[in-house]
Amino acid sequence: MSIDIDPLREADGITVTDHIENTQFEVYTDRPVDPRPRPESDHYFPVDASVAVETGSIEIPRVAVVETRAGDGELLTHGDCYAMPSGAYHVGINPAPTKLYLTFDAGFSVSTTDRTTRIDLDAPGTVGLGFRSLHQTPAGTITTPTDPESLMDAVSLLGSALQTTSPERSFPTLRGHPPLIEPGDEFRVPERVEPVDSGVRIVVPPEYRYLYPVVSLAYYFAADVVPGDDPRIEGDGWAYPLEPGFETRTAQVLRQSFHMDCLARTEGFYPVDLYERETTNLDLDWGRLYDLPLAERLGEYLDVPFEAVEPELPQWTLTTDVRPDPENVEMLPFVAGELSVVRSPETVTPVEDDGGAGVGFLGGADRNPSPATRGAVPVGAVGGDSGGTLDDDEFVRGGATAGITRGADASADRGAVATRTDFVRPEPVDTVEHAWVGDGVPLGANKATLDAYHRRLEAGQVEQSRISVLVVCNDEQMREEGDVADLYGLRDMVQFDIEVRHDLDRDEMREALASDVDFLHYIGHVDDRGMQCAESYLDLTDEDLEIGVSAFLLNACQSYQQGEALVHRGSRGGIVTLSDVANSPATTLGRIIARLMNSGFNLRTALHVAKRELITGHQYIVVGDGGTTICQSRSGSVLIINLEEIRPNEWEISADMLPNGPYGNGTLTTLNLDTSDSNYYIPVNIGGQIVDTEQLSKFLDLETTPIFKSGQLTWSDELNP
Repeated sequence: MSIDIDPLREADGITVTDHIENTQFEVYTDRPVDPRPRPESDHYFPVDASVAVETGSIEIPRVAVVETRAGDGELLTHGDCYAMPSGAYHVGINPAPTKLYLTFDAGFSVSTTDRTTRIDLDAPGTVGLGFRSLHQTPAGTITTPTDPESLMDAVSLLGSALQTTSPERSFPTLRGHPPLIEPGDEFRVPERVEPVDSGVRIVVPPEYRYLYPVVSLAYYFAADVVPGDDPRIEGDGWAYPLEPGFETRTAQVLRQSFHMDCLARTEGFYPVDLYERETTNLDLDWGRLYDLPLAERLGEYLDVPFEAVEPELPQWTLTTDVRPDPENVEMLPFVAGELSVVRSPETVTPVEDDGGAGVGFLGGADRNPSPATRGAVPVGAVGGDSGGTLDDDEFVRGGATAGITRGADASADRGAVATRTDFVRPEPVDTVEHAWVGDGVPLGANKATLDAYHRRLEAGQVEQSRISVLVVCNDEQMREEGDVADLYGLRDMVQFDIEVRHDLDRDEMREALASDVDFLHYIGHVDDRGMQCAESYLDLTDEDLEIGVSAFLLNACQSYQQGEALVHRGSRGGIVTLSDVANSPATTLGRIIARLMNSGFNLRTALHVAKRELITGHQYIVVGDGGTTICQSRSGSVLIINLEEIRPNEWEISADMLPNGPYGNGTLTTLNLDTSDSNYYIPVNIGGQIVDTEQLSKFLDLETTPIFKSGQLTWSDELNP
């Protein structure tokens, strides 16, 4: 069983451990309890584990919304402070590290503090607790030849993971992970992968450049993908053309249909007051749309011009470029499962050499990467202090011209990287995050790799509840960044084991990389010889290494290839540099990343925030699985606050809430402010809320989160309004 439930040792209550998601949390009671197994069918919604305890109260250490249903499942109310009379109830508490459901026969009251949510029964009695992992595992692997027409049959089965074809599939927990795809001589489908007859067909020419961009649509609509000359989506009696502007239109269909499903689902199991529903300008009969079969409902959605919907749509989170090559077919289920906008560029712009003046990854075997030959692009600017912005080319061409850098001089006859390394410049995106699947090192995008995504599914069983962070500083002049150890572990209810080590030799570095560490924060020098150790270098691209580190930041010059080697040999993902980095801004970025990872951000979103603060953030990219986290945020999703002081004792707050881990696109969320009682769906930018200083202080005490105050980055635990 993926979930273990055990009595607490030092308090009254239980510990819940999800061995798939690597999460653990505590549920408190008002007396010692001995959990005993109960049928999973006791609960209205499906659960993976169910126990019963005798108690008079249930409390969890986070602010949550409590949803109450009658014994027959009818939704009665939800909120964080209310009382209910005697009766039989099904109660859900969200967010929590797993789905958490209660069932009992008693009147009760709900209350919250700034850190806890509590349910008190009118009289002690039996409470059933049900837990469902938020993890989504594929039902199996489809084997297929990789020619486009055979691959269409495999892509047509991605929607088999959907647990419903109703608008509720816009909730991430009701979508499921698509089955995997692997190349083979014959088309074979495992028994557990059963097609869903949604009535939707996607017609595209049998070419990779047309097939890849529709994989998210095929998954979300449970659509059959069939060959045809004119790209289109069709159902019984309707058709919607995907030309002209094929990739743009596929993205529009995904965003529009998902948004409208989130609005329509308020007519179903979750009739909440959704802000997007209350403010929509679309004059539609949402109750009728909710009851329609998927294909009919989609046809009516697409009758609405995109231009009428576009002003209401949130900024989408992720675009993934998948080069139209057969070797990329195994990535398609992962891309679709993230509901990514997908493009499939046939050509790509290479980053041209600069005539011999540049260094770093553009250096060939005859380049000398010593500081004396480095380009003249300044990299030490922080925030707006540079007087302008620099494009990605400039960051790769240029190096640090002043102060300490994080490279170490190699011999004159050795280049910075192997000559096979090529930079590519993907087309810009209008999403928050950007991933790249294919050859080349993408400027400004996450270099996604298949082995890293597979490790997302292979997260082993939890052996300890503590999160381990190793900070390695291999240079005396960079000891200041070693203080980041103080920034990890600044969390209530999350336990960290933090170790700082200095001046490791080769054997010690090998041992550190092999250790079972959740996050490695490396501070030091890297060049073509590898990672600098106390007495020599350790080249991860050459050495036969055992890698146990899960995620990492290699905060050193030109660390891309060393990070790529870490992912290739066992890590899930990390943040690396594309060029030389000056010590001072690198230290600042290291501290920012430390705080963000500690707050539950994933690698891609953490770097997104760092780039907002530091121009030099554009010298860094994510390699591997950009969705990797080392812990969950207190809110589930991640929160970025924008704050402006309007006048004394009056503040305007806006917030960006982005999908993160199991809290994916479509998750319901709210802002814990007295001025805001609306629900939203993620991703969302919650517009300006006006609060006084007292309200703001209470809000900032709820969670450690990044704040851009008048455009400058600070933190909720450092701001004194």
